[in-house]
Amino acid sequence: MGLALRWARAGERIIIGSRDQKRAEAAAAAIRERAGPNPKISGMENAAACAAADILALTVPFESQTSILKQLKAAIAEGSILIDATVPLAASVGGRPSRPLGVWQGSAAQQAAELVPKGVRVVAAFHNVSADLLNGDEPLDCDVIVCSDSADAAQLTRELATKIPGVRPVDGGKLENARIVEQITALLIGMNIRHKGHAGIRITGLPANAYR
Repeated sequence: MGLALRWARAGERIIIGSRDQKRAEAAAAAIRERAGPNPKISGMENAAACAAADILALTVPFESQTSILKQLKAAIAEGSILIDATVPLAASVGGRPSRPLGVWQGSAAQQAAELVPKGVRVVAAFHNVSADLLNGDEPLDCDVIVCSDSADAAQLTRELATKIPGVRPVDGGKLENARIVEQITALLIGMNIRHKGHAGIRITGLPANAYR
């Protein structure tokens, strides 16, 4: 919801997907009320949303990732970009939210890459951004590490990240590096629980072109 809100405010056309179209439409209506004048946002059933878009953002709990991508595989067009923000946390199996789970493929993003149709470019991003802050109205103060095996898809995702005030995208390299970024989320959750905060991350000491 936070990403949809921020991108709608930036003028992007947004489609909310849900298993139930009425829920998707209700979510779109809730964002429309907050997004400013003339937001371009609608709600559709998941398969219809995938078919209508060429950039997809998957923001679901880890336990839902596999089933959703299998259900939607036929609806995701070749050449699409899938931005995956899934984090494998032990909370999905009844454990602590501050403990990461091991994934056979190396990361949740790499697992997604195995599940989507051939030709779909997977990007790992937005794992370490506070959902509470995204759903707010103030600028953020954090970096977004973007990992992908597709340079073009990574660049487009970094451009989308810059549309969120206060967010700075960082080129994180290949998709295999997503496992490290995903694990940082567990660390941040633990810190936020202890300190009652909304911590993100900032990367320092890099040249300016690392943030493009």
